[in-house]
Amino acid sequence: MAMTLLEISQLKKSFTAPDGAAHGVVNIKEFHLAEREHAALQGESGCGKTTFLHLIAGILKPDSGAIKIAGREMSALREPARDRLRATTIGYIFQVFNLLQGYTCLENVLLGMSFGPGMDRGFAQALLQRVGLGHRLHHYPRQLSTGQQQRVAVARALANRPKLVLADEPTGNLDHKNARESLQLIREGCRENGAALLLVSHDREALAQFENVREFAAINQAAGEQAGA
Repeated sequence: MAMTLLEISQLKKSFTAPDGAAHGVVNIKEFHLAEREHAALQGESGCGKTTFLHLIAGILKPDSGAIKIAGREMSALREPARDRLRATTIGYIFQVFNLLQGYTCLENVLLGMSFGPGMDRGFAQALLQRVGLGHRLHHYPRQLSTGQQQRVAVARALANRPKLVLADEPTGNLDHKNARESLQLIREGCRENGAALLLVSHDREALAQFENVREFAAINQAAGEQAGA
């Protein structure tokens, strides 16, 4: 039986609206993800999916609740410790890629490694080769197509051999062909590296590739609270 990798309980996050009122975005009683499990959360833009991933990654700190990753409680750590846990345990594929424009493909992956166990040039090159960019190692993001930039982002997310990969609308900026190929690369890369994958999307074709798909609104009580307000 697979061990639980991600365990969330009583998680809440709100933001202050311009009028000073608290606006609840995330209110999740419980959520679990097993080691090596691939799961997707479905929901329209603005429903809190990205906030949820940012909370898991420690980019945002919750108002209350617990987030345990590989036995460590991310939500209880101070910012430097959260950064270290994220760097060594989590790979994050952002919708807008967040590549550093002044650095080459290889340098973007190596810099991602520098926040974790350390740079491994051979592994970085192998990852870029794996995603079909072995001939673009020294190209800059501006010299790549959108689909190729996404491939660099996938390689960077896998660079520190994470136990958990988070993917935020990874096909949102891609055409049909590149979206299909990118999702295949993400899933294959996670399998090859033994990582669990949690993807959030409203792309029906992307969601159709997953056996385990849940409606984000079904686990996020904040959505019901807003509807009843």
